[in-house]
Amino acid sequence: MLTSKGKYALRAAVYLARHHGAENWTLATEIAEAEAIPKKFLEAILVELRDNHIVTSRRGRNGGYRLSQAPERIGAGDVIRVIDGPLALTPCTSRTQPGPCHDCVDPAICTLRPVLQKARDAIAAVLDGNSLADLVDSVGHSAG
Repeated sequence: MLTSKGKYALRAAVYLARHHGAENWTLATEIAEAEAIPKKFLEAILVELRDNHIVTSRRGRNGGYRLSQAPERIGAGDVIRVIDGPLALTPCTSRTQPGPCHDCVDPAICTLRPVLQKARDAIAAVLDGNSLADLVDSVGHSAG
């Protein structure tokens, strides 16, 4: 399930995508106010995004945050994986952090695995198939 933290991260990243290319850096306070995200929580999220190369930051009077690359190159799935981990519903169907399910007798004969893999693939296709730029565009088109 997508956590509140994951949704906040995605909203913050889309906000930065909307302002990508601007000469100024964006303050966490600005993002927090615009997106109704608790500032302290947002700051922790931005640190995680920075540590995973989704955003870059700069300290000081003219500091703030920016996307580390063009919004077209960052997928919604990239942001969610940083914050919430794998997109798979079970460890055995994860492509980024595969592992056995704690209660599985034998993954080779698991009757749930094929359908859970399809679910994971569908979720990943949608999230990875939509860049931050796509999300900015979809909001812009639906507002009119």
